[in-house]
Amino acid sequence: MQRSSYDTATALLPLVGGPGNVTSVAHCMTRLRLGIADRERVDAEAVRAVPGVLGVVTDGDTLQVVIGPGAVVAVTAEFETLLDAAATARRAPGDARPDGFGADLAARGAELKAARARRNATPVKTALRRVADIFVPLIPALIGCGVLAGLNGLLVNAGWLPWLTPALAAVASGFMALISVFVGYNTAKVFGGTPVLGGAVAAVVVYPGVAKVTAFGVALAPGQGGVLGALAAALLAVGVERWCRGRVPDALDVLLTPTVTVLVAGLATLYGLMYAAGLVSSAIGTAANWLLATTGPLAGLVLGGLFLPLVMLGLHQALIPIHTTLIQQQGYTVLLPLLAMAGAGQVGAAIAVYARLRHDTALRTTIRSALPAGLLGVGEPLIYGVSLPLGRPFLTACAGGAAGGAFVGFFAVLGDRVGATAIGPSGWALFPLLTGNRGPTLAAAIYAGGLLTGYAVGFLATYIGFNGSGTPGDPSPRRSR
Repeated sequence: MQRSSYDTATALLPLVGGPGNVTSVAHCMTRLRLGIADRERVDAEAVRAVPGVLGVVTDGDTLQVVIGPGAVVAVTAEFETLLDAAATARRAPGDARPDGFGADLAARGAELKAARARRNATPVKTALRRVADIFVPLIPALIGCGVLAGLNGLLVNAGWLPWLTPALAAVASGFMALISVFVGYNTAKVFGGTPVLGGAVAAVVVYPGVAKVTAFGVALAPGQGGVLGALAAALLAVGVERWCRGRVPDALDVLLTPTVTVLVAGLATLYGLMYAAGLVSSAIGTAANWLLATTGPLAGLVLGGLFLPLVMLGLHQALIPIHTTLIQQQGYTVLLPLLAMAGAGQVGAAIAVYARLRHDTALRTTIRSALPAGLLGVGEPLIYGVSLPLGRPFLTACAGGAAGGAFVGFFAVLGDRVGATAIGPSGWALFPLLTGNRGPTLAAAIYAGGLLTGYAVGFLATYIGFNGSGTPGDPSPRRSR
């Protein structure tokens, strides 16, 4: 690991309350996600000031530290190493230090966490957080397999390397064919069940032998219901397992609990959940296509304009099941290219701020360092380092995203749908993943037009409406604080 990753992790640990205040550690593409026992012990402003930190988002008992792609992986590993060292020190004899390691402080932290969870965990927030916890760990595989699928499609269309394309297709498709198993595993893990039982029940959804089973007078199809069916199956498995744990004698628990869990949840999946989830999945695909075919510009305007606030709050992760369902059904998600326009508006706004504030050397340096990531679809550096602190540029960036989304949505009304074969990348990085009902070339051209529209509107709206002080017409180059 690089020394800077260690320095960042070392600086963050005391600012989040020390090892005793951290209940869990995870990361997504750009954020270090920490479970916090007592938020009062977190110095959020000091965390924001740590070199390498781009922003901070608090969500209930979870602290999201925005670090950026690549770097977040290294910092998370160093952070976990520091926690492991702290845990080892806690187990050492005579460890009665007031540094957050004591058992009494850990118990107090657990009490505080439970009390805060009761105050802040609304059903909607809890559901969204758990959905993110289930699907975020799958994003690296979705990106890797999606890029390979796009590359394979280009090779097939061009007639190149015919000896390699079948192998690439197998590598790219294997994960998507079994993604339901991973969803089931993570679902059981997140909801407190045995992960492998969740995966075992979810495997029923993709097992080829389900074609011999009839439910509601119709033969089932392997994969029917997709990730939604797997999610429902694993949730049921967790419920059945908990019911068994409270009733089965300890001597028989190891034998009866997993057997009853797999049997009951598996049969319910075959004779109910797969059929119902299939209807819901089909409805999602039909609704997405109808929305774009009938209200394309309006739908694009709304989705592109509102996505930045969702990213800022970390709620965009809740859209992953919808994207995944569309990819399973149609081979691509038509929503991601629309949402990606938000990043284009952000880039245009940042360039306008760069042009406006010629005397603000620090801000211009931030923009120069964050702009490459923004062009590749990673918006957090520009959001937390530029537009959000300034206020008005955040709104004009949303306007740029809305314009880009309306542009792509307009072509959807004409019958030209643009989709992405995987989720995760956006901006220029999305080009290898683009496809559509009329081929990848036209899809790439429409998407490029949307990006240019987002850049232009984001730039113009910001340049005209922003003067550095929050007062229209004031030529001062000062930043609002």
